[in-house]
This record gives sequence, C-alpha cells and structure tokens, in this order.
Amino acid sequence: MTSKRIFWIAGENSGDLHASVVLKELNKQLDNVENFGIGGDKMASQGFKAIYPFDRFSVMGFVEVVKHLAFFLEVEKNIKTIFQSNPPDLVVLVDYPGLNMRIAKLAKRYNIPVLYFIVPQFWAWKYKRIFKLQKYTDHIAYILPFEGKYFSKHNIEASFVGHPISEEIVIKLSREEFAAENDLDLNKKWLGFLPGSRDTEIKKMLPEFINSIELLTDDYELIVSQASSVSTELFDKIIGKTEKEVKILKNMNYEMMKHCDLLVVTSGTATIETAFLGTPFIIAYKTSNISYQIGKRFIKIDKIGLPNIVIEKDIVPELIQYNVNGQNIYANIIKLLSDEKKYNKIRNELHALHDILGSKTTSTEVTGIIRNMLNE
Repeated sequence: MTSKRIFWIAGENSGDLHASVVLKELNKQLDNVENFGIGGDKMASQGFKAIYPFDRFSVMGFVEVVKHLAFFLEVEKNIKTIFQSNPPDLVVLVDYPGLNMRIAKLAKRYNIPVLYFIVPQFWAWKYKRIFKLQKYTDHIAYILPFEGKYFSKHNIEASFVGHPISEEIVIKLSREEFAAENDLDLNKKWLGFLPGSRDTEIKKMLPEFINSIELLTDDYELIVSQASSVSTELFDKIIGKTEKEVKILKNMNYEMMKHCDLLVVTSGTATIETAFLGTPFIIAYKTSNISYQIGKRFIKIDKIGLPNIVIEKDIVPELIQYNVNGQNIYANIIKLLSDEKKYNKIRNELHALHDILGSKTTSTEVTGIIRNMLNE
C-alpha cells in the first residue's frame, strides 16, 4: 500500500496521552503511516516524530499565551511551509484550540482533510467556534455525548467515540499494595491533593493546598501528586514550606485517585478521571487575576468542573479564584468527611459517569475514522 503521512497537533499532556492511545491502535491496523507534528513522549513511544520540544506548548491563560506569542507565530509559519511544500494526507487536531483552530483553517486552505479529535469547549465560551469547526474540519470525533446535539443542529459531520479515559485508566495496585509501597497507614483517612501538571498551576494552587494541609490534624495520611511535567525545583520549594508529613507521589495518579478517601483536584482532565473512578473530591481553580477577569466575561456556564458539566448537576464542590484558599479548602474537606450521607451521595452520582460516557472503545473508533479519511 502507498505510504500515508498524518500531521498531528497535541499541545498538552492530556492530548499527548489521548493521541498516544489512538496511535497505538492505528499502528496495529496500519503499517504504512508516518505520524509527525506536535506531541509529547507518550506519542513518541508509538513512533511519532515531534518537530518541536513539547514543553514549549504547555502554557495556559490569556496573559501566559501573549508572553509566548512570538513562538506560536513561528510554529504556525513553519506548519504553513510544511503544508505548502509537502502536504500530509491528513491533519489530526487534538484539543488545544488556541493553535489548532488556526491550523484547521490553514489545512483547509491547502485542501488537506482535517479530523478534530476532542473539540474546544465552544458550549462553555466562544460558541462561534462551532461555525469555524463547521467550515474548516471534515470530521469531528467528540468525547462528551451532549456535544452531539450541537453538531447535528449545524449539520457537522461528527461521531461520538466514547471518552478515552475508559481505556487509559489502569489500576495496578490494590489499596493494601498501594499502602505498603508508599508507607501509608490503612487505619487513617487518606487525603490526596493534585495541584496540576503545569508550573503555572503549581505556583497558584500548591501554596493554597499546603495552607489547607497546615490546618489538618495528624489523623490523616496526606498525599500530594507531582506531575513529571512540572519543575522539581519549584515543587520542592513550595512543598518544603510545610512541616507536616506529606507523601509525594509520582506516576501513581490513578491509584491515588482510586484509593484516597477524598481528593482536592485542580480543574482539568484530572477531574473527569477522578470522577470516573468514583472517589469524592473538591475542584479548585485559580489563575492570574487578568486571565480570570477576561475569562469571566466570556464564559457562558456557571460550572467549571467537567463532571458537574457532563452530569448537569452540582455534584462535587467547586472553589474558584478568590475562594481558593487554605481555609476554604480545609472547611470543605472537613464538611464532606463529616457528612456521611452527602459523601455517599457524591460517590453514587459519580458512578453514573460510566453510563453517560458510554462503552465505546475510543482508540478503535478514532482509528476507524482515520482509515476512512485515508481511504485505507
């Protein structure tokens, strides 16, 4: 068969993971495809060839993006050259709307088919993006069932492919094994803190998480996740400000999410993963004041946590911007742990996500779409 070339853009850790699972399945089904573009280590492990260092794309918020504008303009210029001189057979865009919406337009200009896998959350803000998706994409692979009604309304070619976390989440250790490996007391309540996967999130969130930890008694095991993508120097500097005994865990997020009694999670992909595993948690989100004030004027929904948005109910507590402080986090932890009825209600409602997100195998569904678009 004739060799095919696919240009991918996944600019964040979550996109890197989601795309890597699809690439793994794609490689099983086709051996004549070259995958290249923008992606991280997980995609690279499946034979993907990156044209830029991945960490340069991990920026979030209006102010942060403006600071890196020259870099993104250079990237766009380089991609334009690729599309002109040696166009790929297909462009697959994974989330990351700031850059990907512009590249979709660019690909359409050069008549390159575009598959958008995990679309921007246009239903939350910038609804007009749906008209750009309609104009510049050939197919959409969406992962949240309720999005389908919007695509149908605008006659956009789209397929629900299930949510990739159902494939990605693998629990390797039982609670007892997890306790033994990390020296955790099985007789205590375990509190987990996930401050985020970007340095900007660590700067904003981890100090407040530490402030709440300072208020807790020694009756709890305190566990903090450190993402491999954040600066160890920065993380250690902040975590070193507490004298509490805190267990720092790396590369064990799923076990931590599953086995903790309660979690405090920075808003993002980790919230839907935690919800999928059914552990009650508190969502927290804080950004720069300028980014927050700008965002507040555009966001059309009153929730930020994906579990609350998907189920369309206020299931888990949300602390946003000025409400993110040690005292509020501590108060919500104690409130949930002391109210067994409320705690169990949250746990039961989170389990409903399994049915809502569907039973499709995302990698197989997306690979099927890619093969159709490549005529393979």
